[in-house]
Amino acid sequence: MFGFSDETYIDIASGNGGNGCISFRREKFVPKGGPDGGDGGKGGDLVFVVKNNLRTLAHLKIIRTFRAENGKNGSGARCYGRNGEDMEIPVPPGTVIKDADTGEIIKDLTGVDRFVFLKGGRGGLGNYHFKTSVRQTPRFAQPGEPGVSMRVGLELLVIADIGLVGFPNAGKSSLTNILTNAGSKVGAYPFTTKIPQLGMLKYKNRDIVIADIPGIIEGASQGAGMGFKFLRHISRTGGLAYLIDCSEKEFLDRYDQLREELRTYSPELLEKEEVIIGTKLDEEGAEENFEELKKHFPDKKCIGITILDESTVEPVKEAFLGIVKKVQGQEEDEAGEFSVKPDNRAYYPDDPYEDVYRTEDQDE
Repeated sequence: MFGFSDETYIDIASGNGGNGCISFRREKFVPKGGPDGGDGGKGGDLVFVVKNNLRTLAHLKIIRTFRAENGKNGSGARCYGRNGEDMEIPVPPGTVIKDADTGEIIKDLTGVDRFVFLKGGRGGLGNYHFKTSVRQTPRFAQPGEPGVSMRVGLELLVIADIGLVGFPNAGKSSLTNILTNAGSKVGAYPFTTKIPQLGMLKYKNRDIVIADIPGIIEGASQGAGMGFKFLRHISRTGGLAYLIDCSEKEFLDRYDQLREELRTYSPELLEKEEVIIGTKLDEEGAEENFEELKKHFPDKKCIGITILDESTVEPVKEAFLGIVKKVQGQEEDEAGEFSVKPDNRAYYPDDPYEDVYRTEDQDE
């Protein structure tokens, strides 16, 4: 099917409103039936719908233009025009909408299920509405309000409670597979994980989302390797787990090297809750190296694991649960609540039809 895609540009537009109708009632026994033009229908809205089963924006690289249906024109006998159909654009969780020219974020769809981004134009009023005692045959109607069109950028940022970071082949995918049903690819070579993988850990009545981030190498923050492309995904995680391969010679330097790459990319990443996980303790000399790792970082929480003994992973689950509780507690203190209330106000410029548009009055 489609490959992973985390950014794209699309052209979007809401529908135009239908025009109001100019019509007069004419029947054999109703010589002065008067105006009966109906109203135009409202233009369709442009709506973003967050779909939990989507993981990429690849489907929006095939079709890049989306336009809602125009409202239908009104007709005689005070018949209203049909409203235009909304255009719904499915996107995965974690999508942000940006201005295509400036890159400024217009809307973050985190915590939103359905967001009306561009409202359709209002339908115009038929001439029936403009009848007065002194103007009994109005020969004008209101035109439909135009929709809004623009080009936007969409960017997908992985949302997870815990992000697993480490150098290639540090054991991130193996840990993810033990904790969740993500099915990450595992291999004895670097960069087996080429795209972020999400998995769900169910532990003590809590759902913890874990993100397996592709391996980071030195210079990733300057564009080296694959890590640079996905470093921004780490910013959307609640906490970080630094995976250190305790079977390699440079194990004591890995934590600081990873932190330096994150600091160079975004210093805010260093403020996240964290845990250090020493991996591959089943290999020769790895247990001794892990003990040295703990002594080297006495103020850090360090956990040693081996995929050959799943009981070693239990402390990892507890650590992740503790991070989630702490992060959510901080969010509650700052926002006063856990849930994110979506702002469903549509993006729309100043209303050009504040006053009713009328053509020159031409009474009979």
